[in-house]
Amino acid sequence: MPDLDYLRREIERMRIQMGQQRKEILQLQRAGLGTASAEALLLRMEAKVESLCAQRDALKAAQPRQTKGRVLGGRTW
Repeated sequence: MPDLDYLRREIERMRIQMGQQRKEILQLQRAGLGTASAEALLLRMEAKVESLCAQRDALKAAQPRQTKGRVLGGRTW
């Protein structure tokens, strides 16, 4: 199973690619060309990001919570 850092990097990379894909779709629409296959690809990319986010959330929930340190003087905020 991938680690948390890998999933975060992969999600960020995929989100960048999705933004580029959206720009390409807009360019195709402005040129009057069909965008059905590009939109289908974008939907698959979005589904992949959603599954990666679910994996990330599951890994994050499985990790033990870190407690906050105390402030000087022993106060907890």
